[in-house]
Amino acid sequence: MGVLTRAQAGDEQAFAELVSPYRRELQLHCYRMLGSVSDADDLLQETMVAAWQGLSGLAGRSTLRAWLFRIATNRCLNSIRSGRRRPLPTPVPPFEPPAPTRRGAVSWLQPYPDAWLDLTPDPAPDPAARYEKRESVELAFIAALQLLPPRQVAVLVLSDVLGFSLREVATMLDATPTASKGLLQRARAALRRESLGGIDRPPEPGSRAEADLAQRFANAFSADDVESLVALLTDDAWLAMPPAPHEYHGIEPIAAFLRASAVGRAGQRLQLRPTRANGQPAFACYLGDADSHGAQPSGLIVLTLAGDRVTGVTRFLDPKLPAVFGFGHSWSEAASAGRPARRHPGAAAVPFTLPNCEVEVEESTPMGSPRRR
Repeated sequence: MGVLTRAQAGDEQAFAELVSPYRRELQLHCYRMLGSVSDADDLLQETMVAAWQGLSGLAGRSTLRAWLFRIATNRCLNSIRSGRRRPLPTPVPPFEPPAPTRRGAVSWLQPYPDAWLDLTPDPAPDPAARYEKRESVELAFIAALQLLPPRQVAVLVLSDVLGFSLREVATMLDATPTASKGLLQRARAALRRESLGGIDRPPEPGSRAEADLAQRFANAFSADDVESLVALLTDDAWLAMPPAPHEYHGIEPIAAFLRASAVGRAGQRLQLRPTRANGQPAFACYLGDADSHGAQPSGLIVLTLAGDRVTGVTRFLDPKLPAVFGFGHSWSEAASAGRPARRHPGAAAVPFTLPNCEVEVEESTPMGSPRRR
């Protein structure tokens, strides 16, 4: 008796064996659709329950992957339609920040641990997929997807990222191939207008160039050295701080915010632990009094690089994020553990080592605290 037959007969172990190869990419699919790791976890579980309950209707294993993605996609669409995706509470700052240059629309955005990803290049990539593995998980791409109508996101991800044919996509969405093609064309046009990718390519992941640039940023950020930090930025750099809507675009607005932030939190220090998120260098953040070793988690920083410069800084303010990435609930726990996020089975992560980045500035005033604004 085959695995599918045993699973359809009610064998839970056989079902787990059947769906195990697809769990990781299904969770990542839900993340692309929703922009939130916590929501993606919930929808993955709903997908597994629905698949278990509907397994008797599956004709054969050859259609299993498409069937699972159909369930996951429609569960995500239903979740968005029902308004279940709720932004996190906006932190209240202890100071008056400069006026933002823009207000972000994706306050629910969360980073995705590299330890959960398999970013090794495909030896034989799907010719139907238009995005490389790494490009399809970058934070800017995930954020841009959240601005599209949900069905456009579904068609674009299923077709251009996962390589399903338009006929398969149409079946998944109970639509015609013509309607699906129209959705895909509009989604592609919208992403082109966002000009994703920039002019300069980032350094190779895990390279010395990437590590050196990230460490220079970490040193300047932790020491509130605004001049050294802005020297690392591109002219069109941006700073975003989900779930807060404030965004600062351009060197001067970013510098103005960082100076105000530093003054507003005198006597505290920021400590960083290197990690990776969305295929990009990142840091778990811990904040505490300058004379104390009891720093508490205060979110995560993800860097977007272009050439030898930083073009984007996303300072996630959710204090729960370091734990998602496998770090402790205090600086002492994080420093002693120093482990990346728990891995999904078979996941591969690019090593990211900054030997001198555990910066502790005794009398600094850290930037980007969750108590901004």
